[in-house]
This record gives sequence, structure tokens and C-alpha cells, in this order.
Amino acid sequence: MFNSLSDRLTATFKNLRGKGRLTEADVDATVREIRRALLDADVAVAVVRDFTGRVRERALGAEVSGALNPSQQIVKIVNEELVEILGGETRRIRLAKTGPTIIMLAGLQGAGKTTLAGKLSKWLKGQGHSPLLVACDLQRPNAVTQLQVVGKRAGVPVFAPHPGATSELEHPAGDPVAVARAGVEEARQKLHDVVIVDTAGRLGVDAEMMEQARQIRKAIVPNEVLFVIDAMIGQDAVNTAMAFDEGVNFTGVVLSKLDGDARGGAALSVASVTGKPVMFASTGEGVDDFELFHPDRMASRILDMGDVLTLIEQAEKNWDKDEAARMAKKFADQEDFTLDDFLAQMQQIRNMGSMKKMLMMMPGAQNIRQQLEQFDEREIDRVEAIVRSMTPHERVAPKIINGSRRARIARGSGVHVSEVNGLLERFAQAQKMMKKMAQGGGMPGMPGMPGMGGGGSGARKNAKNAPKKKARSGNPAKAAQELRDAEAKRAGAAKALPTGAAFGQQGGDFDPSQLNLPKGFDKFLGK
Repeated sequence: MFNSLSDRLTATFKNLRGKGRLTEADVDATVREIRRALLDADVAVAVVRDFTGRVRERALGAEVSGALNPSQQIVKIVNEELVEILGGETRRIRLAKTGPTIIMLAGLQGAGKTTLAGKLSKWLKGQGHSPLLVACDLQRPNAVTQLQVVGKRAGVPVFAPHPGATSELEHPAGDPVAVARAGVEEARQKLHDVVIVDTAGRLGVDAEMMEQARQIRKAIVPNEVLFVIDAMIGQDAVNTAMAFDEGVNFTGVVLSKLDGDARGGAALSVASVTGKPVMFASTGEGVDDFELFHPDRMASRILDMGDVLTLIEQAEKNWDKDEAARMAKKFADQEDFTLDDFLAQMQQIRNMGSMKKMLMMMPGAQNIRQQLEQFDEREIDRVEAIVRSMTPHERVAPKIINGSRRARIARGSGVHVSEVNGLLERFAQAQKMMKKMAQGGGMPGMPGMPGMGGGGSGARKNAKNAPKKKARSGNPAKAAQELRDAEAKRAGAAKALPTGAAFGQQGGDFDPSQLNLPKGFDKFLGK
């Protein structure tokens, strides 16, 4: 979504690198490029004006002029101001103190309310709640059926007493306000702690639509009213958001279709113009493509600084802790890393979601975006097929895989022999790296960790300078005699060592006057 904006801002900041001091002309040129980048991204003009004004004022202040690295200070200022216009801080759902928490969804038709209702219910279910979906969109053809399908995919029940319209010509049956009220009562009886009410939308803002949404809000008194907006609609997002804020007074914003390739100015405008926080973001077609919106993390993504915290959260949520413990023990015991372990790690990564999305969360990912866009997610399937085409013995001892075995594996997995060869070569390199790290040598080309053996250049140097051990004779009788001589030599050396205190005074009488001690201190030494 923000690729174009990120590229423009990154290129702007590159022009500042290496400058020990920034002049007013440098700051003006940077602010001008930031303004153009934001306008090209369809950010509202009023938001751009305020944003660039604050950046320029801070950039000309003492925090930049007195900084050791002015260019990094400019990036820090832009990052903080981006976080501010995105809402400032993460806003979570306010849960009701008593009874079910009621969440009402509002927005234009086509914004993705119904799909988002299923995503939100699945997310809340994962948080330990028991949600209920209520179908109040009785006007759009088959909207009720769509919600039932989405609810089934999310594993959440749907309350739908009326089927709604099935065609454009059919007049909708049932009263949406009555359905909403009955849905809340159903949740109380069935002990659901969250109710998500899906309301009708229109192709444009009109009085009838707003009146219906207003009546539903009045009837159920929701704890949260979430305004669902298509992140790709550009400048019109601001007008639509202001109309809904005036009509239903929403409490938070949900950005849908954030995985699109549009310019994404809506995300940077709505929170600033309405003063209502962006709470959630929909990032794909799947039920799990849904996440809590963190302004600071989104700002980091826009500035190509990555989003490692989200990556860690996904790993913690999807990673098998027993498998991780098994691999850690195997690593500590310095056991060989096998293809079975490799396959298990691949499956763990697959559980985290799209590999492409995960890689895009890494810092500096914009520099390799073209390669990431060409990355084929099916490559993981091909690698898994190759490994599964091997026998259990081949996975444990890949060195036995000769030419005929490679041809058999290639036929079994439906790939060329060259792909099998490539996988085995990469695995051999990974196996060497894992073994070196387990032995304490650190990563290849890097010194070993303090307190761990091997790997470091200092360790190799000491080993090189150490005296070489005398080779033992091949004659058994002579070797036995050499062993007895060595033991006698060690015993003689131990006997020659003086006895006495452990702190340096070896034998003889101890004279306190030899030490520079305070007057009268000798009485504490027992003399």
C-alpha cells in the first residue's frame, strides 16, 4: 500500500546522508520533497500542510542543529510526526463492564464490512472471547448469506432471523433495527460476551442510510462503532469519514484492503481529520489477514525501518513451543541438523503466514522489494515435496544420496534433478553453520562468543602458538614406557609445589611487618 510513499521518503533521506550540518536550504528542500510525496500518496491537503509545517519547525530547531547526525535526527522527527497523524498510540476495544460488548460496523457498500465482521470475530475468538455475528444488512442482495459463509469460515455463530434481499428488484424483508435488538438479546441468553452487528451500506452517503444506522445505534447502544473504510479510495476518504462521524459518531476506524497497490492516503488522513483512531487493519482476503493497528509500527514500515515487533508476535502466536524446545535441546547437545528438522522448521514458518509479507516486515526490505515481489510462495511446497520424497534414512544421512537416488527423488517430487542438487547443497551449508554455532564458533566469518570455544581468530592464533604435543611412539612397549615416564614427571612436579595459604604465601613463617598495614592491624592476623 505505502510502497510508493516509502520509496519517495527513503530517496529524500538519502540526500541528507554524510552532511555534518544542515542549512535552512537543505531543510526546505527536504520538506518540499516530503510534501510532494504525501500529496502523490493522496493524503489530504490540510493534513500535508500541518505535517510539513511541524516537521520544518522542528528541523530548524535546536534538536537538529545540535545533533551529532542531523540526517538521522530528521528521520526521527518525520517518524514521530507520522505516528502522530496515524493516531499517536494503539487503541484497543473498550469492553463492557456488564453484559455483552456490542460492536457496530458502519461504512459504504463495497468497503468490506461483511468480510471484516468475520475477521474481527475470528480475531476476538483468538483473544478468548465468544463472539456472535448479527446480520442486519437486509438490503444488499445475499448479504446475509455472505455473512453466514464468512461466519462458518471463522468458526463463529451467526444470528440471521431474516434472509434479506436475494436480488436488486426484491424488497427487503424484516426490520434491521428489530434484528439488531433481537441479536443482542440472543447474545445475552446464549452467554456470548461480544456482539458484532453488520449494518447495510450504500454506494454513496445518503439520508436514508444515515437514518437507519442512527436508529440501530440508538436501539442497541453499542460500546464501539467502527467505521470501515476502503484504504484505496484516496481523497474522498476524508469527506466520507466526516459524513459518517456526523451521522453515527463512530469511535474508531478500520482500514480494509490495506494490501492493495493504491497510494493509501486515506490511512494518513482519516485519523488526523476526524480525531478518531485507526484501530484495525485488514491486509488480505483470508480470515486471518487481520491485525491490530499500531501507529508506531506503521510509521516504521513507511520509513522502511521494518516491523520486527509484529513479526515476533506472529512467531509467538504460531510457533510450536514443544518443537522449539526440542530443537533447542538438539542444538545444545550438538546433534546433527537433519532434513527432518529442516522440514519441521519449514512447516513452522508456513504456520506464520505468507513468507513474502514476513520478509517485507524486515528493516530495509524496500531495497529488495522487486525480488520479494517475484518470490514464489510455492517454492516452499516444492522444497517440502523434495524432502518428503526421500526415505527416512536419506533424511538423516543425506550423504548417501547418490545420482540414482537423486533421480528417484526428483521423479517422486515432480522437479528437475538440478533442484534436488541445489537443495542438498544449501542444506549442507546450513548444516555446517548450525554445527559451528553449536560448538561455540559463532556465525561463519565472525569471532566466537566470549566463554565459548572455537571460531574466533584469537582462538586460532593461540592454538597456532601453543606448543605442539609430542607424538606417541608406534611401538607398544615403548609407548607404555613413555606413558609411565610422563605420569612420574607429573607426580614429581606436583610434589615439588609448596604448600601454604591459598592467597600467595607459600610455606615458611608469615611476618605481618612485611605488609604495609595500618598500626595495630596485626592483632587481627593471629600473630
